Amino acid sequence: MVRIATFNVENMFARYRFRANVIPNLDDGFTRNQLAFQLLDDDAKRITGAAIRAVNADVLCLQEVENMGVLERFNSRYLGPMRYRHRLLIDSHDPRYIDVAVLSRYPFEFAHSHRDERNAANTTWLFSRDCLEVDVHIDGDVLSLYVNHLKSMMGGRAETRARRQEQATAVRDIVNDWWSPADFSGNFVVVGDLNDYPGAGTALGSLLNHPHLVNVVNRLPVNQRWTHYWAGGDEYHQLDYLLLSRALADHNPGRPGIERRGLPWRAERFGGQRFDDVGENDPKASDHCPLYMDVDLI
Repeated sequence: MVRIATFNVENMFARYRFRANVIPNLDDGFTRNQLAFQLLDDDAKRITGAAIRAVNADVLCLQEVENMGVLERFNSRYLGPMRYRHRLLIDSHDPRYIDVAVLSRYPFEFAHSHRDERNAANTTWLFSRDCLEVDVHIDGDVLSLYVNHLKSMMGGRAETRARRQEQATAVRDIVNDWWSPADFSGNFVVVGDLNDYPGAGTALGSLLNHPHLVNVVNRLPVNQRWTHYWAGGDEYHQLDYLLLSRALADHNPGRPGIERRGLPWRAERFGGQRFDDVGENDPKASDHCPLYMDVDLI
């Protein structure tokens, strides 16, 4: 049994403490590794760490991590007892410098990035962050992950739909290229923050309607199928996904879990307790909830 999880950790950035003789806006960036830094907003990151420790995943996919240095520091400072000895992050082209990453107790066997692929019109990068392919070696078996963070709905769901739809279709094609020769029989999961929810107007139809992918969140009661709270519209939706291969999902009929104790108190649909120091608005673990599931590999 292995526990897999996804979590958008919301702006896991570094705050740099520059040397006295450095003018930051004139620095060319290549000397940045000589500058001491500390994590931005330690209170929030401590709560983020509490949420991750509570989930206790064996393989954890993250979104919105600034770089490997931040990931290493966060892992060492807040997650040391979790023993995530295998860590992966490849810088993307995102203008906010946020990337997808993987923490694992098991070694990586293969990794492939799609960061440099272009959209059909060749006007920008295809993926907002990446579709990061990762094979994890687990006790003689291999679990294939397709880790994503698709285009956000900032600017309007309908207005941003086309780019998100193109990205989702590209993820489907990547999965099809790998798994159609095997009749889609294997241990693979499309995972991450897909930045849209099921139902009318979704940009995710190519994935959510794929005959060989299963949205395991649908196994939960309807009123529990949310992983994100947006205060701007007081809305609760599923934006985070574990889309198991149908073969893997059929082999594992159980339900996923959603850890909500890191949400701010303003997210009133969740009436449970919070982690220590969670505030009405801030600090919090994230505006997303970790989504996880225990699976036996085929």
